[in-house]
Amino acid sequence: MICSIILRHAEHTPHSIALTFGEEQITYAGLARRIRAAAAMLEARGFGHGDCIAYLGHNHPGQIVLALACAGLGCLFLPLNWRLAPPELRHILDDSGAAALFALPETAMPARRAAPKDCPVLDAAEAWPDAPGPCLLGVTPLTEMEDPMLLAYTSGTTGHPKGVALDHRAVMVNAINSQHMHALAGADRVLTVLPMFHLGGLNIQTLPALLFGAEVVLLPRFEPEAFFLACARSRPTLSLLVPAVMQALVEHPLWATADLSSLRAVGAGSSEVPLPLIEAFHARGIPVQQVYGATETGPIAIYQTRAEALAHPGSIGRQALHGAARIVDAEGEPLPPGEVGEIEVKGMHVARGYRNAPEEGEEPWRDGWFATGDLGWRDADGRFWFTDRRKHLIISGGENVYPAEVERVLRSAPGVVECAVCGRPDPRWGEVPVAVVVPGPDFDAARMLAHCGDRLARFKHPRAVVTVEALPRTALGKVRLEALRQLARGDGA
Repeated sequence: MICSIILRHAEHTPHSIALTFGEEQITYAGLARRIRAAAAMLEARGFGHGDCIAYLGHNHPGQIVLALACAGLGCLFLPLNWRLAPPELRHILDDSGAAALFALPETAMPARRAAPKDCPVLDAAEAWPDAPGPCLLGVTPLTEMEDPMLLAYTSGTTGHPKGVALDHRAVMVNAINSQHMHALAGADRVLTVLPMFHLGGLNIQTLPALLFGAEVVLLPRFEPEAFFLACARSRPTLSLLVPAVMQALVEHPLWATADLSSLRAVGAGSSEVPLPLIEAFHARGIPVQQVYGATETGPIAIYQTRAEALAHPGSIGRQALHGAARIVDAEGEPLPPGEVGEIEVKGMHVARGYRNAPEEGEEPWRDGWFATGDLGWRDADGRFWFTDRRKHLIISGGENVYPAEVERVLRSAPGVVECAVCGRPDPRWGEVPVAVVVPGPDFDAARMLAHCGDRLARFKHPRAVVTVEALPRTALGKVRLEALRQLARGDGA
């Protein structure tokens, strides 16, 4: 299904550019030839419908070719986080039952250390020459809409990561939601800088762009200079960022003078996007379209259109065109506008469960709704607003403290470069909030705490301040909660 769409683009617009990677440009006809060659190679090695094929490496055309070849054959494609240690990779490979692991030269060593004995490690950079090959992929449909296509593992911040499988229907519906969010068309040029081992990097813009016949400009990994250079040379119309990447761009010396005029908008998500970052991009004439979701939701579940981004900065948007979202209480009952509760999502873009299901009662699906574990509220006009992660909630003396609310105030204090707030056990109050801060040259902890003043209720004020050189983050910029709590307790990261 998904693969066939790319092959049809090769028939309709064979000379249009599909991928740009450095000096290399791959047309849709060239991409189709590589997909067929990769599929022929997989078939020749005995891989087929239902097999799991893993990839370890930075963003690379081979990753996209392999993913689409797997889609065409009915294989399950598993992108791996190259930042994980070999034992962590081994757990995922064992859990997924991967039949093969493709790696780039720079990740071949950790791949060989992580791979089980029955999982061969193959070269992802040389697996598919630009030649037709004997495979008749696309002539006869080899997949159904219900066939699993992508396997992604959750970050595992509270335990072992869990495998989430998305079928072809979920990927396609997610792409249609992306098209509506971005007004995506064949004339667009998407700059991909986020790692495609996360579904956000792969599914929010990159794969949808290809499914709608647009061009993808692919960077191996994010670097501010490379981003600015790509904007000047390739003239992208869209890109997807996370707050940590936005911060790095805004703080870079080139920010004020870089030519960003081709960007119609940037998408942003993964974690709460601070309003000052949104305002910095808007000041450069670039709307920041927030998008909300999870690995289990495809990930696009709630988003802003460009017009909404300009009119209502700070909102995470409205429920997806093809999907539904709601706010519920602890018993799963829908809440009226204005009340904070858990965000639940439903739709064909949502996964149906985990690959190896957890213990009974641990799965977050109930009556067709996926419980995200995030807290938010919906206004009277149907816009959603993010409050905090439910697992971040601090209960101090019986009062709820939302770390994100405290962080918004602390970020505006003099001398605070970055900050995150978490709970620390306390014998009297149960928990108390602690601020972990990346300080600037003029930082003063007492002044920062005084800044809370009447901006926050007294029970929300941090009871301690820990300074660090950098916040512990995942590859997509999310703060690692357990590492943060260790810092707050004084245990180190």
